[in-house]
Amino acid sequence: MNKFFVLWFALTFMVPTGRTADKARGKSLEQSIVLLDIKRKNYDYFQPWTTPMQNLQKFGVVVNDKEILTTAEGLADRTLLRLQKEGRGKWYMGEVFWIDYHANLALVRPADDSFWKGMRSVELAHPIDPAAPMQVLRWRAGKLETRRAEFNQFTVEDAKLSYAQYLQMEVNSEITGAGWGEALIADGKVVGLVNSQNGDSCKAIPSSFIHEILEARKKGSYRGLGFFDFVWQQAENPSTLRYLNLEGEQRGVIVIEVPKERLAEDTVKPRDIILEIDGFDIDTTGDYRDPDYGHLLLENLATRKKWAGDEVRMKVWRNGKLMNIKYRIPKADYASRLVPDAAYDAPPEYFLMGGLVFQPLSNAYLRSWGPDWRRRAPFRLYYYNNLPQTKERPSLVVLSQVLPDAFNLGYQEYRFLAVDKANGVKVSKLDDLRQALEKPVDGFHILELMEGDSLRRMVLDAGELEKATQRVLSRYGIEKDHVVASK
Repeated sequence: MNKFFVLWFALTFMVPTGRTADKARGKSLEQSIVLLDIKRKNYDYFQPWTTPMQNLQKFGVVVNDKEILTTAEGLADRTLLRLQKEGRGKWYMGEVFWIDYHANLALVRPADDSFWKGMRSVELAHPIDPAAPMQVLRWRAGKLETRRAEFNQFTVEDAKLSYAQYLQMEVNSEITGAGWGEALIADGKVVGLVNSQNGDSCKAIPSSFIHEILEARKKGSYRGLGFFDFVWQQAENPSTLRYLNLEGEQRGVIVIEVPKERLAEDTVKPRDIILEIDGFDIDTTGDYRDPDYGHLLLENLATRKKWAGDEVRMKVWRNGKLMNIKYRIPKADYASRLVPDAAYDAPPEYFLMGGLVFQPLSNAYLRSWGPDWRRRAPFRLYYYNNLPQTKERPSLVVLSQVLPDAFNLGYQEYRFLAVDKANGVKVSKLDDLRQALEKPVDGFHILELMEGDSLRRMVLDAGELEKATQRVLSRYGIEKDHVVASK
């Protein structure tokens, strides 16, 4: 009987439960988790002349030598950054000394070196062991919150702030309100930074991806993320492969679209079958077998230890022959698209003339329609997302709204219209529009709108424009008639 009692006592009081073990592992990292408090300009693209402020808090983790790693989200257009250790007490002024919005990563540091007293760095795991027990850590109400996380899968998808695709890690956790740089920990090492949550499913930027970027940055070889700029489709239909005269077993993916400027290069071409990238075989679904993380989408090979400007080697099947080609990875650039994905650390541009408000068309503007903006934004504007950027039309300007005035009588109901020309000059940027208005045509300003819109032309009295603009600015309490990028 005594033996049973001793065994029961040992199991009950001496062996820590899973939750107790999680807390013990988390407590050892209290000197590594940092709370960030940020004040930032949260621009209103519907009223670009206003500057609402936003306050948010997120998290970082101490890595390397006196560096705090966090996600880039929420750091754009910041006016104040403060850091707090141990979840309470004194706030320290902080600064961002490196940031990459495409990778959604940033490094920050305190202005006062006394912050580092008692703090310690934590190692980034590379590669990641998905079988290891994981926890999500963050400060909450002055205490370190530790929540279990269960690994689900590795995926390759668009970055949180970019169209560049790279490795993501999906875990399940009961934590709520996550997605702000919380540290994902396993075996005392950081395995990821949580950057989004949907229900119990959290997405994290894997530590192996972060490690490669930070190491390249130290060596001075990091040139930003790249991406594959061609469009491909799966080759699961054997008839298609036979039509393209592929010999041997079914494999590879089919290139269906390549940017026009690439067509003159000795690189991928439409109707190529991509069989291999950097020594990795590509299957008919577009996957390759990664030595660390299993089957992954081929897009990951543009960011797997590769940066913008690097070359990858490809084997393609072209016109019935096997060919070896080199492909140089283009840099992910928000401005490289007809409708830019984002514009960070810059106020929204606008140009107001006689109550007509013109703005560059961007996804930042379209996101003003809310989380479901792809469906709710005006169709004619979202449609331009599918069109390529050209030398003749690198970007678009839209008439976003009309502030009613006698000058624009008859046009006050029109909005969300893309501008083609002003006074006979093609308009791609607000500065094009502003310069075109310096040369009226027979005393009038003639605005031509894109084909497909109900209104195709607007005719305005050039002589009354300046008075009308000043009248509108005064009536609506707007300080400036424009914010226009000079370049």
